[in-house]
Amino acid sequence: MPPASPSSSVQAARDALAARLREIRLDAGITKRELAARCDWSESKSSRIENARTAPSDQDVRLWCRACQSEDQAPDLIAANRQADSMYVQWRRLQHTGLKQLQEANLPLFERTRHFKVYCSNVVPGFLQTPGYAAALLRSIASFRNLPDDVADAVAARVKRSNVVREGDHRFAIVVEETVLRYRIGDAGVMAGQLGALLSAMDLPSVSLGIIPAAAERTMWPVESFTVFDDQRVDHEPLSASVKITAPDEVSQYLNAFGRLHRTAAYGAQARALIARAIDALA
Repeated sequence: MPPASPSSSVQAARDALAARLREIRLDAGITKRELAARCDWSESKSSRIENARTAPSDQDVRLWCRACQSEDQAPDLIAANRQADSMYVQWRRLQHTGLKQLQEANLPLFERTRHFKVYCSNVVPGFLQTPGYAAALLRSIASFRNLPDDVADAVAARVKRSNVVREGDHRFAIVVEETVLRYRIGDAGVMAGQLGALLSAMDLPSVSLGIIPAAAERTMWPVESFTVFDDQRVDHEPLSASVKITAPDEVSQYLNAFGRLHRTAAYGAQARALIARAIDALA
């Protein structure tokens, strides 16, 4: 199925939050009028929030949960509320001035993150991309989205951003599907250089690289590529939007998925053999 539009996804997130607030009220056995009285606002405000016509503030969520004696649920609901505002950012808004700015925008996040968990099912992770591979990939993205041609500057910015793999106190647990090694991004020479770079990356003390064999028996199906930052935030990138997830219950699902994918992956000599076979297939 095609990805849902960012606007419809935001509304779905709003509807889900409103439904959770209504369930909390019903579980508490109070009416919307009584809730309004306990929160010191109008009954119509309770109705607008519960029907997803008005987005609640963080304080509204806290008061709602307190009125329903469910204060323990407030942190997750507040995170979900904030996520509905910011988790879907349309690529055209992010990339309207080209790709370089997007590479630079995430640099502070990368520099302050200590533990990265990365799963890729479609391309080599940006942290490990060679300039040739990055150029081929970014050029195809710029062409597809009719963006300004700043690929050379974007590649330089991506390479600079990738220095976190070799500098500072950062740790990377990376899992890729074997198919990533076979997808031809750029020509054979570009792919050979990229696959060789993956072999070199396995020697870096900051990197744990696992590859899930195509023939492996799965306990977790292939999902969209995602990155977890310090077990607190997840970014993933469907075709039409950049998705940022901070709600603890949703982050925990990605951590659970990563754990399952990690356990399925091959490491060490087995992973090197998979890369070597992909290199041989280029001939």
